Amino acid sequence: MVTQDSQGGFRLGSGWMVVAAALFALMGLFVKLGARHFSSTELVFWRTLIGAVALGGAALWRRERFSTPLLRYHLQRGVIGYVSLLLSFYAIAHLPLATATTLTYTSPMFLALLSVLLLKEKLPSRAVAGLALGFAGVALLLRPTLSGEVWFAGLMGLASGFLAGWSYLHVRELGRQGEAEWRVVFYFALISTLGGLLLMLLERWHPVTADNVGLLLGLGVTATLAQLAMTRAYKVGRKLTAANLSYLTVVFSSLIGVWMWNDALSPSSLLAMALIVVSGMLASRR
Repeated sequence: MVTQDSQGGFRLGSGWMVVAAALFALMGLFVKLGARHFSSTELVFWRTLIGAVALGGAALWRRERFSTPLLRYHLQRGVIGYVSLLLSFYAIAHLPLATATTLTYTSPMFLALLSVLLLKEKLPSRAVAGLALGFAGVALLLRPTLSGEVWFAGLMGLASGFLAGWSYLHVRELGRQGEAEWRVVFYFALISTLGGLLLMLLERWHPVTADNVGLLLGLGVTATLAQLAMTRAYKVGRKLTAANLSYLTVVFSSLIGVWMWNDALSPSSLLAMALIVVSGMLASRR
């Protein structure tokens, strides 16, 4: 029997995921605006640096323990997640915001597929149907992209979704091992920051000025708050409901794209996005 308290917790979890979806969409806005001043590598570096400092400082304040016996899993997740984030930011910079966000949100499809290939899990029939719908949606969404000048950005967005799904396999394993949620987020931010610093040794740094520092702060703050809100949503609410509501990021991103850049979405693009969203929902029902 579902009690009133549990229903309140579920509603609270749903609310947190709506907040997280809106913040992730705003993060995409700051990425797209910031791409006029910084490279994708720089944007990822500043985004994760702000997150690492904020989360690390909060952990120090609470006197949390940073040591972990699961460092290998953190390293694997951090490297894969960092490359995924780098490709995602590149796609956002070069594609309409809604298209890039939707490609990134193919991660549940790839998570389900990798669970079968790597972990030998069996998928129910509805998840298999979801994967078929999802890949049909991807083909439909990428068709105009592959025939245009931004085909590379489209493939990078899809690769980002694949790597994000692979990263979530490690996140799931860390959760099974009982790792604290804050350490999962913190070590990802830390490893990504160090990786970005190494890559930036090969690039030219663009100056941070009074005109663009607000974009970096907005990027770091929205990304960190979105991550925390998402973590809270999964902790206090129904995981399946939270996973489904996460696709509101696609809706919010579409609205921002129309508002900021008059992005026009064709009927085929809207159909493709709907197929991918439904696919992710079905793939999550396992």
